[in-house]
Amino acid sequence: MLANLLKSRRTRTQPTGSIPPGQRVYAIGDIHGCDALLERLLAAIAADDEARGPARTTLVFLGDLIDRGPASAAVVERLRQLAAVRPDTRFLLGNHEEMFLGALDGEPKALRLFCRVGGRETAISYGIDAEAYDRMDYEEFSTALQRQVPAEHRAFLATFEDLIVIGDYVFVHAGVRPGVALDAQRSGDLRWIRDPFLDHGRPLEKIVVHGHTISDELDVQPHRIGVDTGAYSTGRLTALGLEGEASWTVQVA
Repeated sequence: MLANLLKSRRTRTQPTGSIPPGQRVYAIGDIHGCDALLERLLAAIAADDEARGPARTTLVFLGDLIDRGPASAAVVERLRQLAAVRPDTRFLLGNHEEMFLGALDGEPKALRLFCRVGGRETAISYGIDAEAYDRMDYEEFSTALQRQVPAEHRAFLATFEDLIVIGDYVFVHAGVRPGVALDAQRSGDLRWIRDPFLDHGRPLEKIVVHGHTISDELDVQPHRIGVDTGAYSTGRLTALGLEGEASWTVQVA
């Protein structure tokens, strides 16, 4: 499965774009339950931000905080607390959060898909016993999940956005549908799209910063910048920094 997700494309010249004066943005790629890496990346971003001098700094989390890695509940709690003290922090709803919220609502399709793509690790991180999980049917699992996941976590995830525009950049989880205006994009495409967007190859309405598809390092193309470096499988968690016309990488491994 990882081989299908891993898109090692040749890095090209950074697409030209700018962030409004006085602002600085850090876009953080898919975390997937890797809380130890997240803690280190947040510290690295804080040090980088301080070294660059005063600015109005926004952290944008590109989605997929959960699943696959060992500590999804801790990731959600850490970022919930961060958002409480840093209201300039913004979050995009990834396809894994979409499945998780559907599973919490008892939707049969969401439950099945959630269990296939790393939901077991998320359930265990919320205190569901691993052996008990393996014995549960979907109805039992839905009941256990609703019991174990704190209401404040569910409410926090439900506030996540579909799309964020800052200057010449648009931030989404997976990508956009080429040929469709940003204000007409379907949420399903924003959270799930792959090849029609990845293979487009030409400039779009805005430069798209996204996660969802793993690359070895930043995946820089004429129309997009991919920031998912596969934290749960590679041990690398990455953020893209943007200020004015400059861009840079903050990464922990």
